[in-house]
Amino acid sequence: MRFGVKTRPEHTTWQQMRDVWVAADQFEIFESAWHWDHFYPLSGDMQGPNLEAWTTLAALAQATSRIRLGCQVTGMIYRHPAVLANMAATTDIISNGRLELGIGAGWNEMETAAYGIELYGLKERFDRFDEGTEAMIALLTEKIANFDGKYIKLTDAYCNPKPVQTPHPPITIGGKGPNRTLRAVAKWAQQWNVIVPNPQEWKALKDVLIQRCEEVGRDVNEITCSVNVRIDPDSPLDKAVAEAAAYGEAGVDLVIMNLPLDAPPSVLEPLAKALAPLA
Repeated sequence: MRFGVKTRPEHTTWQQMRDVWVAADQFEIFESAWHWDHFYPLSGDMQGPNLEAWTTLAALAQATSRIRLGCQVTGMIYRHPAVLANMAATTDIISNGRLELGIGAGWNEMETAAYGIELYGLKERFDRFDEGTEAMIALLTEKIANFDGKYIKLTDAYCNPKPVQTPHPPITIGGKGPNRTLRAVAKWAQQWNVIVPNPQEWKALKDVLIQRCEEVGRDVNEITCSVNVRIDPDSPLDKAVAEAAAYGEAGVDLVIMNLPLDAPPSVLEPLAKALAPLA
């Protein structure tokens, strides 16, 4: 099994988040570190602090040297795909090829309403996500990119410099919709991330993903399957470790341990030791 960690950029400070990521960088069992892409907190006081995802990620890339890093996941509706492609390329360069490019269609009604960002209906949102993903890949991989979609258009477009990783940073697509999301995973993702309540639900979704991969002629084994496991600060650590083990037995490749909100860097050593027998 493989492991990562995830922190929440809400109700925290830059220094606190940086310290946790720097500590995680020291433990090889954690192959990746993640946070989310939102402008408002998702818990507690919605007017509280929440660090912006990509500027924070670039700074965390400078603060670390080994661990892979990404947003879980970037809402495509928040930034034009061409802008996001340039951000991803630059962050991959800053990190010396450690970026995991996490993307999703987006969902947060509160943020979009407050900022005047169009959320779109579900069908159009996913149509835009599909086009945006294709356009972004074109910019990251082609010297001159052209794309003529219904919503996204590129005309003799450049993204220079290119990312360190070729053909592009690995794409993680998050979500569990059996039709649009898992079809997108089958087409474009190197990693599929999902939050589910138990391994049984995950196995049912994996069966759907296998079917979607067969439909597009892709080997499902090319896709890393990851889930998130929440560490409850009020419960023994062994509980979260046992949950991670259960997902591993079900066939999950990568378990991302969601750290408690106020977790200090010192939580990482006992977590690394507890997970070591599963690695």
